[in-house]
Amino acid sequence: MEVDGLTLPVEALFLVDLMSTFAPYLLVTLSLNLEYGYTGVPDFGKTLAVAGGAFLVGYLPGRLLMQLLGVGLGLSYVEHNAEIVTKINEFLRVNVPLSMAVLALTLALAMVVGAALGFLVSHPAIRLREISLAMVFLAAGEALVVIGHNYPELAGGTLGIGVPDVFAWAGEYRFPMVTAFMIAVVVAVFIYLYLLTKSPLGRLLRAVRDDENAALALGKDVTKVRIKVITLASAITALGGALYAIYTGSVIAAAYQKVSWTFWPWVMVILGGTANNVGVVLGTFVFVTVRKLIIFYKDAFAPYVPFDVVWLDMLLLGVALILILLYRPEGLIPEKPIKTVAVRRVTAALKLREPGIKG
Repeated sequence: MEVDGLTLPVEALFLVDLMSTFAPYLLVTLSLNLEYGYTGVPDFGKTLAVAGGAFLVGYLPGRLLMQLLGVGLGLSYVEHNAEIVTKINEFLRVNVPLSMAVLALTLALAMVVGAALGFLVSHPAIRLREISLAMVFLAAGEALVVIGHNYPELAGGTLGIGVPDVFAWAGEYRFPMVTAFMIAVVVAVFIYLYLLTKSPLGRLLRAVRDDENAALALGKDVTKVRIKVITLASAITALGGALYAIYTGSVIAAAYQKVSWTFWPWVMVILGGTANNVGVVLGTFVFVTVRKLIIFYKDAFAPYVPFDVVWLDMLLLGVALILILLYRPEGLIPEKPIKTVAVRRVTAALKLREPGIKG
């Protein structure tokens, strides 16, 4: 099969498509695990930060490059989007440093936007009970999508908007190159979160989750901790939304719905196991792979199901979630106890003394 001039086997094309979906979703699920798994904050508004990062990609880079390159000056960026983006891509195709600079700036600002959205929503609502807080996040996410849908200057309105291709220089290897870049970003974020959750801060987050009153009694500012976690998680989530928009090459508000970017990530985290980043990676990969396989082979199932196969993936994955909650609520890889330096030293000392004790 040919993609942008590059001939790929069906298996390779499926793998590229799988990993390009897996990477942004993993950023969302890792951030959700930081909020809910480690800190106990029920964020049902992941769509907010995802859409925020994507809308930044749709709004800023194209207009910035218009001014820098003198392309389409005096024209409406939205109304003449295809023409302007095509001309911009011609410059980016032969200017790798400019492409990389725009990419870095866009991703950095997307994280800033995500962090700002997380902070603004969480600050007045953080003292609410869990269910009320979850509803506030959900409503905020839906509100931003509605704004993007009805305000064309932000994300092209109902028709969407094309974005400059900062990987145009890769030519026929564009999609594999973007996918490899996203995987590299995910690995860096995973390492950062792994180190964070193994640090004293990670133990503080679990303390806030397990017993808020005990954390308060020890002098910890629980409210401030939760706001910081939501802000950081929203920045990571917005990074995922920005990468997804860059990969697809366009932004449309209708693509950022609560089912795809809030409910499915929750299923992935529950499937893999909360407060366990390795489990979240596994849960996200299994979920995305199964869903892709169902979509890939759904036509083969059409003669055997009494309904439209469009709904097959949602039905099967919904049933899978129910079974997991019933028979393995801790997920594929359950949370493990923290092994601090002190615990490791005590364990090692006991092992050294064990032969003498037995004697």
